[in-house]
Amino acid sequence: MYEITQIRRLSLWIFIIPFVAINTCLLISQNYHFLDNTFFEVDPIGKSGFTIPYLDGSLSISRASRTFPQYLVFKPSMILTALFLYYYWNNNNKLVNNFNSTKINYKFKIFGILSAIFLAIHSIFLGIKFDIQIYKLSRRVVLLLFIIFEIIAQGYLVYHFYKLKIKLESYIHKKVLMLKLILVSFLAVIGILSLPILVTSGNTHFKHGLEWNYFVGVILFYLLSRLFWRRTT
Repeated sequence: MYEITQIRRLSLWIFIIPFVAINTCLLISQNYHFLDNTFFEVDPIGKSGFTIPYLDGSLSISRASRTFPQYLVFKPSMILTALFLYYYWNNNNKLVNNFNSTKINYKFKIFGILSAIFLAIHSIFLGIKFDIQIYKLSRRVVLLLFIIFEIIAQGYLVYHFYKLKIKLESYIHKKVLMLKLILVSFLAVIGILSLPILVTSGNTHFKHGLEWNYFVGVILFYLLSRLFWRRTT
């Protein structure tokens, strides 16, 4: 099917682009001295010593990517990812409609496209300085809404595929479907359990470490989507 071919292609790019982008920004932050005295000299805020933020949480994704020249990598990558997300959820909606013989916009499409919109908004305004408290708050809210809508969309999509697993038998790898279900459930539980810590002050290293690992967990869903579908002709 055409939709399956497109979903497989989009899934791979939705995983690769943001994963490479955030880690490229991390490398630039840690190796800023290579760009000293050049046009691409790293902003002091974006400079960092050696760290493995996935383990020690010494650096946030925002700090690693919101200043020049890192945002030249981060912003286009996330906006492109948001565009691919739109087509990903749209193609999945068409595919489920084909198997259910329906013509509706499923909830996973609505929440998925909303998550893409909020990712694009967050990326566009990241690093723009406004000394307004409401702006700082809204930026955090936009990022939070991206994560919430993304997890909801992923959960709804897995739910529909699980209901259709008999019809999809010749198209999918069932073991990957279970991995997707486990991943989404794990992300939802971790998000709920971490919420009391996230809304309070302090625990900075924990929050940063969670940020890096959680983001990779969210986009890992798309790598599994690539492996989920069998190759079609």
